[in-house]
Amino acid sequence: MYAALWRALPGPVWVRLIILIVLIAAVLYALATWVFPWVQSFIDPQEVTVEE
Repeated sequence: MYAALWRALPGPVWVRLIILIVLIAAVLYALATWVFPWVQSFIDPQEVTVEE
């Protein structure tokens, strides 16, 4: 799968690397901005205490 993605990216190795870094950053940004807050609305947090 990763090899197919690498072959699908255009340009020489350094351009592919830059595109890949930008794609990873975009996915992480989307997860942190929209997906994680949406999932958190479904999770019921419980109060957990640790006794000494």
